[in-house]
Amino acid sequence: MTKMQKAIIYKGPGTFAYEERPIPEIRHCDDIRIKIYGCAICGTDVNIFATPQKHPCKEDIIFGHEFCGEVEQVGSAVTNLKIGDKVIIDPHGPCGYCDNCLAGLPEACENVFIGADSQFEGQALSMGVFADGGLTRYAVLPAKFAYKVGPDTKPELMGLAEPLAGCGYAIEKLNVHVGDTACVLGAGPIGLMFTALLKASGCRKIIVSDPVEYRRNKALEIGATKVVNPDTEDVGKVVSEETEGLGVDHCIEAVGPLIQDCIDYVRPRGKVLQYGHDELARPQIEVGTLLKKEVELHSGFLGKYYMRKVGQIIESGILPLEKILTHVIPASRYQEALDLAASYQCGKIFVSMDL
Repeated sequence: MTKMQKAIIYKGPGTFAYEERPIPEIRHCDDIRIKIYGCAICGTDVNIFATPQKHPCKEDIIFGHEFCGEVEQVGSAVTNLKIGDKVIIDPHGPCGYCDNCLAGLPEACENVFIGADSQFEGQALSMGVFADGGLTRYAVLPAKFAYKVGPDTKPELMGLAEPLAGCGYAIEKLNVHVGDTACVLGAGPIGLMFTALLKASGCRKIIVSDPVEYRRNKALEIGATKVVNPDTEDVGKVVSEETEGLGVDHCIEAVGPLIQDCIDYVRPRGKVLQYGHDELARPQIEVGTLLKKEVELHSGFLGKYYMRKVGQIIESGILPLEKILTHVIPASRYQEALDLAASYQCGKIFVSMDL
């Protein structure tokens, strides 16, 4: 008889259900099965459940992509992991053999992105968004998508690995130096991670803009030197005052549609990182300003081969991750966790597995 497990199943825009699903079995010699500790809530999850929906998701899949756990079973060819190892997961790992992967571009892996024969063309084939994910007891995946961390690593911090990998991979493009100045637009969990990374990189001034007081206070706790309410203050004026009229060296967009603001806030030849992910955003750009200031534009999406470094970062304690993680809520109260995430009165939420 097939053994079953309870799971959180995405049922369509705004809805999920607790259902029984088969416990998956190892099918390939390089697979592992993990016992899942839990799964963090991503801004993408909030956008999936938003009305109107801001990000697509395949119906009837086990939801949740920022999951972690411990190795419960290994395939015959797996040598780098053993039963009991704690692992963080890349839920959309690259194949390693397509043209883009072989060219050193795992972010553009041809087998990560969904093809034209699907209604989700161009989306990353993420476990927990377009395939079964981690809001359940057990999952099977290739061993190469799992990264070992130390035995004392806290599960709730392991749940930050996937978004932190994306932030870390993206911020390296800016080549931040000690003494630089920076501005972060948005102080949600992603904005807070960027703030922590900028602080650890040696920025002397970090200006963070967010309309929510809770998030502004959290940004100060994480390392911001100045916070701004864009609803009541002129962010550009504050940036100018803080930089003696020059503009910041780096501006990170962690909201979605504010890339022009970033262009306005950086100094000549400053660097802009677009990281906010909103599938509906269509911002206009002042090409003249972009050209005359010779702004460097960068973007980031997934944090492919940064996962091993992320494990080391989490273990080291070099970033204030326990301040970014503000709530641990059991999966049996998942609606409560979603509502809290959508309220913006929180940092990162880890949903612990109690199903």
